[in-house]
Amino acid sequence: DVQLQASGGGSVQAGGSLRLSCTTSGFTFDDYYIGWFRQAPGKEREGVSCIRSGDGSTYYRDSAKGRFTISNDNAKNTVYLQMNGLKPDDTAVYYCATRFGRLALSATLSAAQYAYWGQGTQVTVSS
Repeated sequence: DVQLQASGGGSVQAGGSLRLSCTTSGFTFDDYYIGWFRQAPGKEREGVSCIRSGDGSTYYRDSAKGRFTISNDNAKNTVYLQMNGLKPDDTAVYYCATRFGRLALSATLSAAQYAYWGQGTQVTVSS
């Protein structure tokens, strides 16, 4: 079974940092994406960043560029999201997800394109 386990959330003050981890298991496909998504109360789930296996291409929503960095450790089957310069608007439950097969550039951060999801981890940023 495909499984994803997200961890690393917490409460920080504005300007602080957190590193989220997503540990995966149960699949050995060559071409897949691991994405980070978030959902704040009363809002739709939105894509934050993703990384493609193989060539390691990375993608970010505009508000994450320059502050967040996604990376992977293949030996540990883990994808990280380093979040620096956190803002209160970053407060949300963060989820990691995966999909297999190629994605169009415009769809890399679309939650609807991801089939397998982990449980969320809460990130709270206070002002």
